[in-house]
Amino acid sequence: MGSTARRRALALAALLTAATACSSTAAPGAASGDAAAPVKGGTLTFALHGDTDCLDPHLTGSSVSSWIGRNNLDSLVGQALDNKITPWLAKSWEVSADGRSYTFHLREGVTFTDGTPLDAAAVKANLDLVADPATKSSYARSLIGPYTGSQAVDATTLKVDLSAPFTSFLQGLSTPYLGIASPAFLKAHPADTCSTGLVGSGPFKLDSYTKGQGAVFSRNPAYDWGPGHAAHTGAAYLDKLELKVVTESSVRDGGLFSGQFDGVANVAPSDLTKVSKDPNLNLLKHENPGVNHVLLLNTARAPFDDLLVRQAFQSSIDVKTTVQSVFFGQTSAADGLFGKATQYYDASVQSLWGFDKAKAGKLLDEAGWTARDGEGYRTKDGKRLTTDLVYSDISATAEEQTIFQAAAQQAKESGFEVKLDKVAVAAESDRQGKGDYDIGALYFVRAEPDIARTVFAARFIPPAGANAARVNDPVLEELLAKGLTLPEGPERAKVYADVQQRIIGQAYAVPTYVPFGRLGARKAVHGLAFATNSAPLFYDVWKS
Repeated sequence: MGSTARRRALALAALLTAATACSSTAAPGAASGDAAAPVKGGTLTFALHGDTDCLDPHLTGSSVSSWIGRNNLDSLVGQALDNKITPWLAKSWEVSADGRSYTFHLREGVTFTDGTPLDAAAVKANLDLVADPATKSSYARSLIGPYTGSQAVDATTLKVDLSAPFTSFLQGLSTPYLGIASPAFLKAHPADTCSTGLVGSGPFKLDSYTKGQGAVFSRNPAYDWGPGHAAHTGAAYLDKLELKVVTESSVRDGGLFSGQFDGVANVAPSDLTKVSKDPNLNLLKHENPGVNHVLLLNTARAPFDDLLVRQAFQSSIDVKTTVQSVFFGQTSAADGLFGKATQYYDASVQSLWGFDKAKAGKLLDEAGWTARDGEGYRTKDGKRLTTDLVYSDISATAEEQTIFQAAAQQAKESGFEVKLDKVAVAAESDRQGKGDYDIGALYFVRAEPDIARTVFAARFIPPAGANAARVNDPVLEELLAKGLTLPEGPERAKVYADVQQRIIGQAYAVPTYVPFGRLGARKAVHGLAFATNSAPLFYDVWKS
């Protein structure tokens, strides 16, 4: 567990947000629901739009890792699209009156695909591993919050202890990042799970994974313990599932039109109308909950250590025009930190910011950047107002890179020089860890407002996590901590409204667009659905 590989800081892999998922016009669910009865057998070939640097979702915030891992990893509890928490590996649970302990009653007869039985000790081993600082499990660790330990009361009863109430605990447990893996496999592979993935108890068994090419799964015939919100029980219908990495959208969508692929992720915005009108295809769209796609301004060094400069940059970006152009009107420009699908989304945040060149100029004048050089850039004490936006070829889609280019051009009109630094993912992670950048970018999908803590709490400043704005704000810290412990209701809603207003009002972030899941599938594909994180779910899928 204390191996070199497990100690790697994979914190900024959260920036590998692979699936730009969605503004929804079609209700999420089955790609085709008109067939009378499911058919067993067959192979589904599905094209992913990106890859991951780590296949172990315990160790990374990568969306692609979670998409792949969901097929072979089950969770203690599930979450339906209406955000209801449902039974899964745990058939029931109780929460103590003070909210500091959870007792889970596990299903009997569950086995991992390596033959190891699931019991309370196995779940404890997974939670303890994620909680171990040596694991460097930044995102998964954030999902269990004040976890202090757990005890196997007996083979099917697990008691989990927390140091404080943690309202989002069950939702975090429902994600693939806290999927339960075989402890025997973890013990045998302490150093290489990023390349091998994990052995779970899921509806599919991971047969192989090749970086840059994809993953192959076969049906787990013994499976009989799906989540409570699934459309069926028992084993998956498909014999085989092939997930292929196809990063070029024209190749991916072309393969869908030609029949090479049964389904694809991340349909190009320019192809959405074409897919929806094709009589052989179905289009599914679903708006992401969580933190919208944002530009994060590094508050720990000049020039963005100055609130006025941050606000000036925020006022320089014409988000509405850019997003309309880039996404062909298929998704909305972000009006704040959270998407509308996120619990406690606060619509009033949009009044705190927006495109205003006159305001940007006034703010820069007030900050002392009053002169311009021969190229039109602002200067102060003879120094140009230069910033760099660092991103990798994995972390940014083609649409996002177009947004970066537009933002750089728009900021130039206010006097900012924005250098676009496209680097390898390892270099991006290294620079994020060192703070050697001015602007980062990400979005984070989670159907829980606590996601703001993952992206903006001081403890998650890189390399420890995804706080690329390097925010260390006592006022915000107090709000984020309070939101963790409050029960659902008006008081918690008020706290997260204050969180959203603080982050945008202090210009820690510049929201750009609302990410949305967009899946294309052949008409012969039935039962394809979205998870709450806009990932495609294949357990209920069958082919006619």
